[in-house]
Amino acid sequence: MAGALRAPIMAAMSGRGTTTSLAMRGMRLLRITLHLLRGLWTAAVHFPFYPASRRRQAVRGWSRKLLRILGVRLHVEGELPAGNTGPVMLVANHVSWLDIFVINAALPVRFVAKSEIRAWPAIGWLSARTGTLFLERARRRDTARVNREIAAAMTGGDVVAVFPEGTTTDGSRVLRFHGALLQPALIAGARVHPAALRFEHGDGSLCTAAAYDGDKSLWQTLLAIVAQPAVHARLWFLAPLSSAAGHRRELAAAAQQLIADRLKP
Repeated sequence: MAGALRAPIMAAMSGRGTTTSLAMRGMRLLRITLHLLRGLWTAAVHFPFYPASRRRQAVRGWSRKLLRILGVRLHVEGELPAGNTGPVMLVANHVSWLDIFVINAALPVRFVAKSEIRAWPAIGWLSARTGTLFLERARRRDTARVNREIAAAMTGGDVVAVFPEGTTTDGSRVLRFHGALLQPALIAGARVHPAALRFEHGDGSLCTAAAYDGDKSLWQTLLAIVAQPAVHARLWFLAPLSSAAGHRRELAAAAQQLIADRLKP
């Protein structure tokens, strides 16, 4: 009898198989809307007058509060890279649009994103105001332009983050890293810091609610997240790689292997 009761109790504690009430979901969505409006106001009115350090602080604070509203609990391990000690590129596996805010909550960075995101209502404009670099992948000439901008940003002290998989997964695997996105690290002589990201339930099992993969829309993913009692976001900052040794494909493969090894059960 005790064994029969233990399974549902443990499932409830882990968050698997349970969802929040409709009232809780509605409250979270309302708070997210208000928080987004506040972010738009800050970016439009205050950012033009903020120094770079104050902008980074604002981005980190806004991202941390967003995670709290969503019920996402952040766990960070490893040494955070610092852009003031030389050019730095952060490379990470890609699961969701939520990855951006998880990373920014730990370490404010400038992201490289596909140009389609620039057209997203509110989010696209906010991303541009917070320093995101947009790449038009269909235009080969645009790659050279963005590479120069990324290298200049890293040389200027910004940490730039890329997702070399080029797409998202459900978090259960790491796809092949594309070396082209690491070319700016070679141009700038930057240290490449791999970062491994995983979303979990309370018991440590994989949580796919945040995954923005397949045919899911941003709205569907958001609804899945707010329906969870809690999502645990685990972020590991791994040992840096030197861009001075090897080709960009070798550098990408080494970063991919480090991240895949860290995410193995």
